[in-house]
Amino acid sequence: MSRPINAQINLDALAHNLHTARRSTSARIMAVIKADAYGHGLLRAAEALNEADGFALLDIQDAIALREAGFSQTILLLEGFFTADDLHALAQYDLSCVIHNDAQLALLDAYPKRGNLSVWLKVNSGMNRLGFTPENVAGAMARLRAHQAVREVTLMTHFAHADEARGVAEQLETFHQIASDYRVPRSLANSAALLRYPHTHGDWVRLGIMLYGASPFVDKTARELNLRPAMTLSSKIIAIQNLQRGYEIGYGAHFKATHNMRIGIVACGYADGYPRVAPNGTPVLVNGQRTQILGRVSMDMLYVDLSCVLQAEIGSEVVLWGEGMPVEEVARAAGTISYELLCGLAQRVPIQLR
Repeated sequence: MSRPINAQINLDALAHNLHTARRSTSARIMAVIKADAYGHGLLRAAEALNEADGFALLDIQDAIALREAGFSQTILLLEGFFTADDLHALAQYDLSCVIHNDAQLALLDAYPKRGNLSVWLKVNSGMNRLGFTPENVAGAMARLRAHQAVREVTLMTHFAHADEARGVAEQLETFHQIASDYRVPRSLANSAALLRYPHTHGDWVRLGIMLYGASPFVDKTARELNLRPAMTLSSKIIAIQNLQRGYEIGYGAHFKATHNMRIGIVACGYADGYPRVAPNGTPVLVNGQRTQILGRVSMDMLYVDLSCVLQAEIGSEVVLWGEGMPVEEVARAAGTISYELLCGLAQRVPIQLR
């Protein structure tokens, strides 16, 4: 018999979240499905998001898998290509790519077809991760426009603070100063910018976390944004302990009972993708009732407080995150972000489709 833990992937929720995004913009939507679609499964997520205008990811093998599965949309490699061999695959499978440095420009002559490549030129408008600095964009653009292999160029950038109070004004001004010299498609907005800054939408929006039903903001819940969680991680109570006042639990005794209490042991741990750093008080649902974890998360198990869940017993359902327990709330309690929890789902956790 297998362990009771599983992750339910709600394909209808993915489609719902895409439709929510569609109602917010007239721009074309690039669904970001990197990292195995944020842990939701590359091909199943792509099928649920099939009405998107394009898909963005990192691994060229994943891009090829999409093409071979019959997806005809624009497929964009967000980090571009790394070798001359990659360029042959781009040509064979009609893949688009980001170009963000001079080394990629130097490799471009290995592209085997004339006038066939769609390029997204990355502008470093202030995040200082990937992209050409403002003073180097003109030179890169001139080289791309003159190149015999390039069919079209899209200008893009990425916001560092769209989900924070600082906002996008500084980077947006930098980008507009550069882009005003060119009549080409533009792509700036991520999930946070789509929802909060309509003037950044441009021609393409690149959406990630909101498609999976999590809020990109600390001050707005997914429910308030009309988003539905696409992943629910759940398990069951596999044992119950009755603690007397003063008893300790778990490795390192990170929790000590201040009164007599009842606790449940859940079949879920950091080897399943639940964060080991989650502290006492991290929220969880038992039988649909809100409670909290206690003690240190171990590899395969964690503790939950059953003091207020009187009907809980061995076999009672536990929702770690998902429907009824927002993943961003769990992440915030653990000092991380929802992206990390979703992407960190372990391969050993069985997947159920809903």
